[in-house]
Amino acid sequence: MSRRGFVGATTAMTFCSALGGDPSPTATPAKKMPRDLSPAVQMQFMRPAQLEKAIRGFPVVYVPFGLIEWHGRHLPLGNDALKAHAILVKAAEQHGGAVYPPVYFHEGFRRESLVRVLTDLFERLKKTGFRVILGVSGHNVQGQIDMINEALRPVMADGRVAGLGLWEITLSQGSESNTDHAAKWETSNMMFFYPDLVDLSALGDGPLAPEMRPPDGIGGLDPRKHASAEVGRRNVELAVQALGKKARELLEGLPKEQSPSQPHAISPGHWWMI
Repeated sequence: MSRRGFVGATTAMTFCSALGGDPSPTATPAKKMPRDLSPAVQMQFMRPAQLEKAIRGFPVVYVPFGLIEWHGRHLPLGNDALKAHAILVKAAEQHGGAVYPPVYFHEGFRRESLVRVLTDLFERLKKTGFRVILGVSGHNVQGQIDMINEALRPVMADGRVAGLGLWEITLSQGSESNTDHAAKWETSNMMFFYPDLVDLSALGDGPLAPEMRPPDGIGGLDPRKHASAEVGRRNVELAVQALGKKARELLEGLPKEQSPSQPHAISPGHWWMI
């Protein structure tokens, strides 16, 4: 499915749910999720002992994917990777595991070359001790998922590792969790995580061109009317819950003898880099 086709489908779902009214306040957890992103689960900030502990406790690694792409005049160009990474950090905070830094290569690159590189990355994560690899794309096109799953296939062939490619909202999509292109949902995500990076005034006051057409390149409900940090927070809460549940299901589905509790030591002589 193309980005425009996906946006059209999700916009229709969003519009229908909007007609039905907002969900009851009782559906929202009493304790709201904070926007801060803990460095303690982000691999680039972790010390060796922290990585070892994460693998022993919940050997799941989340790999966010995105790209540099137009997302209206009001959002950062790296929106897709930023939202995927932030959602995965929240998933690791709540459920365990570690988050690899965002991958900005995408399915538009030469596929045969990129898949080999990603397979190499996934193999390195496997050798580090991870048993579940979730490749999560904030760029919501089917080609991203196909690319990730193709790269995972040889890594999972021996049955020692489980993995899956998916969008950040694949498992949570519904009236309170969805996506679009720089419209209600993506703008809300950024308003929640990175409010200083959002400038709605850049959109002006006039009507926006529909269906991602120039000059606005936005697909979905007008973010000036429908986006908010609270919409973003709820979207993230549901995505995090669903991603954590899937990670645990995949881990528990591995044969017990193939799920060692002690990973290789993160120290010279045993491990050096990914």
